[in-house]
Amino acid sequence: MPKHTATGEDQSVRLLKVGERVRHILSELLARGEVHDDTLSAVTVSVTEVRMSPDLRNAKVYVKPLLGSDEAKVVKALQVHTAFFQREVAQRLGLKFAPKLQFRADESFDEAMRIDQLLHDPRVLRDIGEDEE
Repeated sequence: MPKHTATGEDQSVRLLKVGERVRHILSELLARGEVHDDTLSAVTVSVTEVRMSPDLRNAKVYVKPLLGSDEAKVVKALQVHTAFFQREVAQRLGLKFAPKLQFRADESFDEAMRIDQLLHDPRVLRDIGEDEE
């Protein structure tokens, strides 16, 4: 069954599987500390999602540094080591072409938190309560 993305596009099962494999590989590399970078070694980085292009040549990698670390600084450090990550992904995936990785900060957690705060706002709760009566 195709997954619907935020843009409403369908992704094939193959794209989802390859994206998930890339996510696991990158997560493993970061967890093991195989990247020698002071910024990355000082923070835990979660790879939340990988979106593959239909031709599997490009991948948008969404990351979230934990414990309130500077997202821009972490994304920049990941971009500096893109060649290392692409090489490792290519070796472990066994695809004809290594996907070009584009690291981006994952804003979905912040957006979810903002929506949650809105839903718990007293004015919104009052309006919801009036509609139910």
